[in-house]
Amino acid sequence: MGIKRGTTLAAVAVVAALTATACGGNDTAGDTTKPVGAVAASQAPVPGDGYGAGYGSDAAASDTDTDADADPDAAAEPAGQLAITQDDKLGSVLTDSAGLTLYRFDKDTAKPSKSACDGDCAKTWPVVAAGDATAAAGTDPALLGEVVRTDGSKQLTVAGWPVYRYSKDAEAGDTNGQGVGGTWFAAAPDGKKAAKAAAAPGGADRAASALTVAEDPKLGNHIVDGNGMTVYRFKPDTAWPMVSKCEGDCVAKWPVVPPVDRADTKGIIEKNYLVLDRPDGKKQQTVNCWPVYTFTGDKKAGDINGQGVGGTWYAVAPDGKLITVQ
Repeated sequence: MGIKRGTTLAAVAVVAALTATACGGNDTAGDTTKPVGAVAASQAPVPGDGYGAGYGSDAAASDTDTDADADPDAAAEPAGQLAITQDDKLGSVLTDSAGLTLYRFDKDTAKPSKSACDGDCAKTWPVVAAGDATAAAGTDPALLGEVVRTDGSKQLTVAGWPVYRYSKDAEAGDTNGQGVGGTWFAAAPDGKKAAKAAAAPGGADRAASALTVAEDPKLGNHIVDGNGMTVYRFKPDTAWPMVSKCEGDCVAKWPVVPPVDRADTKGIIEKNYLVLDRPDGKKQQTVNCWPVYTFTGDKKAGDINGQGVGGTWYAVAPDGKLITVQ
C-alpha cells in the first residue's frame, strides 16, 4: 500500500478556505451507524436480411438453430431481477437474473415501442417477456415498460426499446450477439447501445455519471454510482480537513469517485457536497465532506464485496455516514 498521510499545505489551505464553515469538525460519532432507512424496496455487417441469419461466421445464427415448429413468442421468458454487468469491451451491459445479456434491434422503434422481430427472427433472438422484471440497482424503474406484440403477448422494453436474448449466448456474460448483422447490440442500463465510457476527468479509474441510492437487504439504503456500483468510505480519511489517506496502490484497488454534478444525483443529502483536489492530481467527489470510492472487487451492480474489508472500508449512507453492519 502506498499511503500518504495528508495533502500538500497548499491543497489543505484551499480546501480549508472553501469548507471552514461547511464541513466543521471531523465528527466521527456518526460513523458507526446502522443503515439509514428500512430495508425495502463483432461482427461487421455483410449482405443479409438484418435479423442475424447469414451474418459473419460462427457467431451468426441461422434459421435452423431452433425447432422450426416452435412458437417463439410462447417460449418467451421473463427477465426477473435485472442487473448491470461490466464488460471489458462494452462497458455497462444490462443482463437478466441469470446474467444473460439483453439486446436491442435497430429495426425496432422506441417511440412508439414496436418490435420488428417475429417468426424465424424470434427463434434466433428470443423475446424477453414483460411482467416480472425488476429494475437493476441504481437505475430508474420508470425506464421499464412493455410492448404488445403481433400475437398479443407482452415484451419487456427499456426506455421504449424491446429487448431480447440471443440463442448463441450459452453462459452468463456472453455477448456473442453484439454487432450481428450490424443491427443487433447489447443494451446499456439506460436502453441505449452499450458502449464503454471514456475515462472521467482527473484520470479516474471508473467513470461515474451519477450518484443515487440503492437498497440492499443487508445494508439498507446506500449510495451507488452511475453504474450501480457500491460507493465506499475509508475510515482513516478525514472530513476536516478533507483528506484522503488512500493513494498509490490503495487507489488502484479503490478507485476514487470522480466529480458528479448535483443535477445527476438522486436521494443523496447534498450538504457539504464538495470536490477534493488530491495530491495525485485526481479530483474526488465527497459526500458531507467525506471522500468516496468504488471497489475493484465489485464486479457487477449490487455487489458489496468491499463492505468491512480490513475493518476500514464501508458502504456509505445517503448522508455520508458509514454503514458498519456486517
